[in-house]
Amino acid sequence: MTTAPTGAAVEDLLRELAPQVLGALVRRYRDFDTAEDAVQEALLAAAVQWPDQGLPANPRAWLITVASRRLTDQWRSDHARRRREATAAALVPPDEALAPAPGERPPQEEDDTLTVLFLCCHPALSPASQVALTLRAVGGLTTAQIARAFLVPEATMAQRISRAKQRIKATGIPFRLPPEQERSDRLAAVLQVLYLIFNEGYTTTAGPHLHRAELTGEAIRLTRAVHRLLPADGEVAGLLALMLLTDARRPARTRPDGALVPLAEQDRDRWDRASIQEGVALITDTLRRAPVGPYQLQAAIAAVHAEAARAEDTDWPQVLALYQLLERLAPNPMVTLNHAVALAMVRGPQAGLELLATLDGDERLAGHHRLDAVRAHLLEMAGDLAAARAGYQLAARRTTSLPERRYLQGRAARLADAAG
Repeated sequence: MTTAPTGAAVEDLLRELAPQVLGALVRRYRDFDTAEDAVQEALLAAAVQWPDQGLPANPRAWLITVASRRLTDQWRSDHARRRREATAAALVPPDEALAPAPGERPPQEEDDTLTVLFLCCHPALSPASQVALTLRAVGGLTTAQIARAFLVPEATMAQRISRAKQRIKATGIPFRLPPEQERSDRLAAVLQVLYLIFNEGYTTTAGPHLHRAELTGEAIRLTRAVHRLLPADGEVAGLLALMLLTDARRPARTRPDGALVPLAEQDRDRWDRASIQEGVALITDTLRRAPVGPYQLQAAIAAVHAEAARAEDTDWPQVLALYQLLERLAPNPMVTLNHAVALAMVRGPQAGLELLATLDGDERLAGHHRLDAVRAHLLEMAGDLAAARAGYQLAARRTTSLPERRYLQGRAARLADAAG
């Protein structure tokens, strides 16, 4: 054992090692469900022991050995013995758990992070299950931590994760990277899950806090891992750049009392310049060498905002051109929503409102507070303060985020004062 590390250092290391350890066990024992439970127990044991006793010489091997022991202990229990006696008898002794199977590379040479990610994001699972399983199996978060992040009871999240693991078992999904012809579609699912995790952390959909730094941090960490494994993929690089450039604004997004500060009013001196520099360099490089994709375009838009010293210095014509390209490449109502804002900034609020009106019949945005909020903003720009006030009030009623609700109510109140 080495000198005892800090608890934070242990947590960072465990999150990095979690998918590698899980991959080693699933590759050997071919049972994702029980292997994942065993890995969670090994992670908890390490979190307790390592800060006091120091790191083992090979932390990854230590975790694999401990998890293997948990796995074999479970299989040798009275309940499991009746069903798994033949399997348990064939298992190697726990102390030999690190020995590779015939033809298999030693565990310390294997990094199954990407394989585990593809497994957790298999299309047989629902998006909610993909997110939960990714955070637990790849992120190393406990069920309780994931439940707190998404504001649901721990029992509910446990059931969701359990159902996802049972679904993997029932469908017989193999533990391997998908065939080449499926890989791009499956990678798109992985990136979508990481994007959902980031967005939930950056603007939490419900509750008293505007953001959850543990989720944005985890999404960035996992996307970095995918980027290391697939450095030539333009969309992976684009998503990482988008996250870095967006998260760089987080220190300026709230006031000391937690109140939301919109982009145009943020103190840009508080933005994280290191993240901005990394994100701009990343998107500049990938746009030069890779086919353009939606995440790259979103990152390019974020870079235009990041490079403006003041809100009034924003190159809105460039932002508008990027949104027009994004809408042609990957049309969806949220893109149109942001496109309308950029259009209003270049050609006036009426042009933005006309584009926004095309979303009124889109069921995907029915009742969504952001449509009402953007319409209210454009109406305010157009000078229709009464309609803008009504729009802010409607958006405030529809959002489940308390900071957003307070902000929207505040906008409505200011317009009422102006009218009075």
